[in-house]
Amino acid sequence: MTTNPAASAAPAANPVLRVPPASPAAAAAYFAASLAFHADVSDVAAALAAGGDPGFTVLDSRSTGSWDQGHLPGAVHLPTALIAEQAPRLLDPARPVVTYCWGPGCNGATRAALALAELGYQVKEMLGGFEYWAREGFAYESVDGARQGPADPLTAPVAADDCGC
Repeated sequence: MTTNPAASAAPAANPVLRVPPASPAAAAAYFAASLAFHADVSDVAAALAAGGDPGFTVLDSRSTGSWDQGHLPGAVHLPTALIAEQAPRLLDPARPVVTYCWGPGCNGATRAALALAELGYQVKEMLGGFEYWAREGFAYESVDGARQGPADPLTAPVAADDCGC
């Protein structure tokens, strides 16, 4: 009788559980820390849309050409390379700053957040950047004026005001 060698081999390790999950306490500390450092596009949009002072300043850390292509309404334009020189003139050190750049494939917002933190600012990075702001259908400004596209159903709910998370 022949046996199937694949059937008798040890089962392949589960790639999800190959490294076991952290303890609940370690996971809670990690995720709490993550939320202290990050805000998502939908939360920033909701805070800005609520009217009044949202309690933070939004900072676009991209080049002038990128800013002209599109930026969040009310954002401060301050390219990362100019933060050390211009932040004290443009930003209130007592007010938290939310940085953004192009999107998830770019770490410009992270570099800007680091530069601001090193200057003593409280800072969060907006996950998704300008890409997800536009993809979720939020209004933005460009050199050509106000713009808004439809929400991408892969990034935002199309039949509800929020995703419920």
